[in-house]
Amino acid sequence: MTNSILVTGGTGRLGRALVPQLLSAGHTVRVLSRKPPSDDQICRGDLLTSEGLVEAIDGAGTIVHCATGNNRADIDGTRNLIQAAVRAGRPHLLYMSIVGVDQVDMSYYQAKLACEQLVERSGLPWTIQRTTQFHELIIWMCTSQRWLPVIAMPSGVSFQPIDASEVAARLAALADAPPAGRAPDLGGPEVRPAADLARTYARSRASRRPVISVPMPGMRGYREGGHLTPEHADGRITFEQFLAA
Repeated sequence: MTNSILVTGGTGRLGRALVPQLLSAGHTVRVLSRKPPSDDQICRGDLLTSEGLVEAIDGAGTIVHCATGNNRADIDGTRNLIQAAVRAGRPHLLYMSIVGVDQVDMSYYQAKLACEQLVERSGLPWTIQRTTQFHELIIWMCTSQRWLPVIAMPSGVSFQPIDASEVAARLAALADAPPAGRAPDLGGPEVRPAADLARTYARSRASRRPVISVPMPGMRGYREGGHLTPEHADGRITFEQFLAA
């Protein structure tokens, strides 16, 4: 069934993978942007000020909320989006979240959990999809240290990275279905130590920088595996395949 869908965060990594999949399924897609529209697919609206949100949502049967930012902006933007959606006809709200938001004691995770709670209490038909981290997080962790002689990764921590295209496929399927509440978690195909992933990245770039594991504060939830979902390792694209592509 075709639908009119509004995507927030449509120009981000996930949004760029999601929008083409929605279009190929025959949906009418609008992308929320603070910038003046450059084509018919872009509609102007600001999550932080609420400017233009009701108009952007009007006529949409589904909102896929992928936009993210700093912690306060995430919460305020989600609250404003919900208020506008209630005024604009109560569409299905599909929220993109992270595995472990209720187990990892980090401010970004806590903000995502607060957003989930806003969605659950919104009175809108809703779906929440939690996924593990994207492959790009591992790349960022390595490249952000490019001026150091080593690559330092947190000891005792593993990751379960997933490809953004596979997350986009899951969101596209959920956008085409009735509201599901909490959808099953979605994780990458492998749970691997952080240092192992970093060594894989270094080899792929022919880098000889050694990888070391170091204790890092504030990562108890990560060390306990709260951000992992090995029982939902439904992704298929491994970190090596992502790097090769």
